[in-house]
Amino acid sequence: MGVSEADYFYDINWEQLAAEYLKPSRSLREQRSSYHASRPQVPTLPPTLQLRDYQKQAIGRWLRHQGRGTLKMATGSGKTIIALALTVELYQKIGLQALLVVCPYRHLVTQWARECEHFNLQPILAFESVHNWQNYLSTQLYNLQAGNQGFVTILTTNSTLLSLSLRSQLKFLPAKTLIVGDEAHNLGSPQLEAALPRNLGLRLALSATPERYFDDDGTDLLLSYFGGILKPEFTLADAIAASALVRYLYYPIFVELTPAESHAYAKLTKRIGWALQKNENLGSDSMLTPLLMQRSRLVGAAANKLNALSDLMQSRRHTTHTLFYCGDGTVETPEGSQRQVNAVAKLLGAKLGYRVNTYTAETPLPQRETLREQFERGELQGLVAIRCLDEGVDIPAIRHAVILASTGNPRQFIQRRGRVLRPYPGKEQATLFDTIVLPPNLDRDTWEVERSLLRKELKRFLEFAALAENAPEARQKLLSLQDRYGL
Repeated sequence: MGVSEADYFYDINWEQLAAEYLKPSRSLREQRSSYHASRPQVPTLPPTLQLRDYQKQAIGRWLRHQGRGTLKMATGSGKTIIALALTVELYQKIGLQALLVVCPYRHLVTQWARECEHFNLQPILAFESVHNWQNYLSTQLYNLQAGNQGFVTILTTNSTLLSLSLRSQLKFLPAKTLIVGDEAHNLGSPQLEAALPRNLGLRLALSATPERYFDDDGTDLLLSYFGGILKPEFTLADAIAASALVRYLYYPIFVELTPAESHAYAKLTKRIGWALQKNENLGSDSMLTPLLMQRSRLVGAAANKLNALSDLMQSRRHTTHTLFYCGDGTVETPEGSQRQVNAVAKLLGAKLGYRVNTYTAETPLPQRETLREQFERGELQGLVAIRCLDEGVDIPAIRHAVILASTGNPRQFIQRRGRVLRPYPGKEQATLFDTIVLPPNLDRDTWEVERSLLRKELKRFLEFAALAENAPEARQKLLSLQDRYGL
């Protein structure tokens, strides 16, 4: 990029740090020795925190990788806790002076802020209006340099990272600053990656899916900055085995396209085939991504999903704590064209008497919190959501999910399912109903393209079915799909 990179701190014995951190004899008292009641902004382990073994191992792997690396860990495995516990360790052992966390969304900043308070930190929330944080940040950085303050914590968003108001101050961060990229796959775009500060050598990326969809170049940029994926990865199967996520039942529901949708699908698939023939490198074809997105929206809002949902929920009106994932497209109904999220809410509420409310990006943050509380208490039986629940939003009370937004993006696939499996008091297992749209009959050339794309999607469905409590039943239904299409 033509920008000088910070040193890797080669004067630090990282291997020794990792060995000391992971030694079995290390007592809780030793781990919590940094507590200073008179210095409230110094990172400290919460008195009740008990890190899981896999969380400790993740910290050890990052230390052995000389202060850089990407943790690829299942949704719900406690990546935020790992980053903050690592912050405490670095403060104790090498005198870490600052923590900078970059999040894709505002609600993630507020969630990080709540966790930071448990670790004795009072973060600056550097997003939205600069008048709310710029002077405060300048003062704290000055006090840190003058030795009048022990530590600075900054939480910001991807969009604020691009602003001159923040970047002009990040250059004053000390060398011993840890930068954490949360849901780091979002930072692989050229613009965002170029905005990441080069003067900071301690770098940690967190994501269940660091590989960017159809963007190998962006993935390379991301891993080049933060460091490679640290092995072994912590998979969904690992998380369930460690009781970090709950067990689940999985029920695929097949949905046919309408004749009009089938015609549009075939046309888009043919154009996708032309784009693939033109350029085999999917990430560099400017025409391919929009075509895939158009087809994804078509599939996501397939009209027959409403019929499948109605059939499913007729016998489930008594259930509570159900999440309905919708696409962001429109669907044709007897009342005309309307957003799928609104059509689903109307079907559930007006026709089936199921108590629901919508939960979207347009929902104000205070109202989201109210809806979450009503949902947890069971006053609302369900939430009808779009993308804002894909990353980071923590509503562990979810016990059932109906996936109406089919997606070929493995990141969304993994995020949505992991979101439903978070532990909650009294929640022993979750139930997922996954609507899978069946491709229409296509001509010979177009079908060869479709088989390649469908094979990848079916593999993900089968992997998820294999981990379910009802694995034989779920796999058998999906294998019938494999036979039907000769995969």
